[in-house]
Amino acid sequence: MRRSLSPTALAATLAAAALALATPLAQAAAGPSAAASAAHVTTVRSCAAPTHKDVMACKALKVTGGTVKSADAERALTAAAAPSGYGPASIQSAYKLPSSTAGSGRTVAIVDAYDDPNAAADLAKYRSQYGLPACTVANGCFKKVGQTGTSTLPGADAGWAEEISLDLDMVSAACPNCKILLVEAKSASMANLGTAVNTAVSLGAQYVSNSYGGGESSSDTSYDTKYFNHPGVAITVSSGDGGYGTEYPAASRYVTAVGGTSLNSASNSRGWTESAWSDAGSGCSGYDAKPSWQKDTGCAKRTVADVSAVADPATGVAVYDTYGGDPGWEVFGGTSASAPLIAAVYALAGTPSSGSTPASFPYAHTGSLNDVTGGSNGSCSPAYLCKGGSGYDGPTGLGTPNGTAAFTG
Repeated sequence: MRRSLSPTALAATLAAAALALATPLAQAAAGPSAAASAAHVTTVRSCAAPTHKDVMACKALKVTGGTVKSADAERALTAAAAPSGYGPASIQSAYKLPSSTAGSGRTVAIVDAYDDPNAAADLAKYRSQYGLPACTVANGCFKKVGQTGTSTLPGADAGWAEEISLDLDMVSAACPNCKILLVEAKSASMANLGTAVNTAVSLGAQYVSNSYGGGESSSDTSYDTKYFNHPGVAITVSSGDGGYGTEYPAASRYVTAVGGTSLNSASNSRGWTESAWSDAGSGCSGYDAKPSWQKDTGCAKRTVADVSAVADPATGVAVYDTYGGDPGWEVFGGTSASAPLIAAVYALAGTPSSGSTPASFPYAHTGSLNDVTGGSNGSCSPAYLCKGGSGYDGPTGLGTPNGTAAFTG
């Protein structure tokens, strides 16, 4: 297998002065995240921005400097030494997730491009650190396959390996008893990633997380049919990390588009506060039809997002990754964190009913979500497409999990 560093992974090893040059293109155009700036947190993209139509980029953002607001949160909850960034105790507390036996026997699939040779070992380290049940190939909890379901794996890539570690760790944090299936596409093309989605479903996964996206195109409706129309399967997709603007496959009417928030501990009754993350993707699709269950009136077609969870790197999550020279414990953000987290919440909620469209479930249970009413990701009209507010809004959708009831149906 080839061993290569993505351009942004290489950039992360440069001096601080060079880090500014590695800022995501979309972020650079829109300006840095206000939350990240306030905390003096710097980030780099794990995956290079796509240069061709119908090629996807992962949505992981690695913190490279500064102190995240989530630095000591896990230690405060567990009274034990813990890495910087939110871990399982924080995530389960913030979203009122069950942590005992819920999710047992259910498989969450992670779809990414390229191989992470250290995936199993890094996952074991993450879970051991937080006292989670072992999830290994040997005990049948973890499985890794290529895009057609065989043991033939693609070449390795350090940037996508960071994405894979983030995805595996977020599923573990939210649903410690879930099984995990990692399906690795041979490239970041929509065709190969879409094939991997189909494989995940064919292998029995009823919850499939996709932490990648690219520009919309006229091919999207055909991709909907080929890759994402899987009744009874909850498919989650990152909404994007470039602020206001719509990406695919988040815009597919068959998926749950997952936006992003800034999550902070608080002294209120919930113990947490959230606002729209300033770089979360949102907007109105140019191609996908509006699903019948989506009722906002300012967009004639599909609106992004549906729901959301923590994604701001300044309130980032702890991740363990070693491939390509990474040091182990790091802090990540991006809607790459929120998509696998929401996929795991669907798994906690139970098996989707036969023939259902799980993306519609939260719209029938809006009272079982934390409504996020502050923050914005840009300027737009109508304003709700880019500004947090009461009820539905673009950056955070209907809100964040408040238990699992909103994800049943």
